[in-house]
Amino acid sequence: MWKKSGIFAVAVLLFGLVFAVANASSGRDYITIVGSSTVYPFATTVAEQFGRSSRFKTPKIESTGSGGGMKLFCAGLGIETPDITNASRRIKKTEYEKCRKNGVKEIVEVKIGYDGIVLANSKAAPRMDLSKKDIYLALAKEVPDPAGSKKLVANPYTTWKEVNPSLPNTRIEVLGPPPTSGTRDAFVELAMEGGCKQIDWIKALKKEDRKLFKSICHTVREDGAYIEAGENDNLIVQKLEANPKAVGIFGFSFLDQNGDKIQGSLVGGKEPTFENISSGNYPVSRPLYFYVKKAHVGVIPGVKEYLAEFTGDKAWGEDGYLADKGLIPMPVEERKAFAARAKTLTPLVLEK
Repeated sequence: MWKKSGIFAVAVLLFGLVFAVANASSGRDYITIVGSSTVYPFATTVAEQFGRSSRFKTPKIESTGSGGGMKLFCAGLGIETPDITNASRRIKKTEYEKCRKNGVKEIVEVKIGYDGIVLANSKAAPRMDLSKKDIYLALAKEVPDPAGSKKLVANPYTTWKEVNPSLPNTRIEVLGPPPTSGTRDAFVELAMEGGCKQIDWIKALKKEDRKLFKSICHTVREDGAYIEAGENDNLIVQKLEANPKAVGIFGFSFLDQNGDKIQGSLVGGKEPTFENISSGNYPVSRPLYFYVKKAHVGVIPGVKEYLAEFTGDKAWGEDGYLADKGLIPMPVEERKAFAARAKTLTPLVLEK
């Protein structure tokens, strides 16, 4: 009897150990991050520093684009979903509501700094000086009839010189991000819409028919002049080297890191430099963010410590290691405010 009960007790103990090991192996002991290709190099730099200087594993980061990252992030809670998503634009209300619907009800928003969106080309080609109107006329799917009537026509422009006589007589060939990219979202809003509003009768539509106005100003042409080059900005840089007549669209940090190969076009006469972007003089700039699932803090090891590393002055400060990578730091008070949110894990609240 004792032998049977002893064997039974050992069996139960072994089963418990096997269950515990299986359960532990199904967990995750590292942070997973998805999202923006623009934020990716900054997040990777922080992750590597975090892995070297802490007792935690280096976070795993995937460049999916801001929209793709939000889709994965908002799919729900649990170890099979990412803990953090990077974004080169603010979370949309539709994404916020989708997160809440899927149980991701407490999201911590951290703005990390600013970035400029550049239109760059090879140093082997002439440098361009573009206005926002030039950008809109070159890249919109439909543009005002060149004959002067108040109607839209399929974009007839094939060269930059046709758009503006002062520009080079080269074919319009722009390598840019896909619709899932936050850089694309920000580009069409800041550059294309900015140029679109310089045409008075279209600008008036914003009050009369906002949906039509957005369609006119935000829809990129699909006839081959604009080429979706994926989420890999380094690949765009390589293609610009191979084709000096092409122009590429990406974040300032990629221009900063490849200044020996490519040059940034002036926009409105302003050069895309660290100083011009930080001062607000460069007209195509935007804030960068990452978003954290509060429910994963304390469950996935190291999340809170990663936030502390990212929001410390040695990382995102004026003399921090991210500035060396091309991040434009926020003013001191703004950095303090977002560092406090990260420390207290204050959830974002978006009004409906």
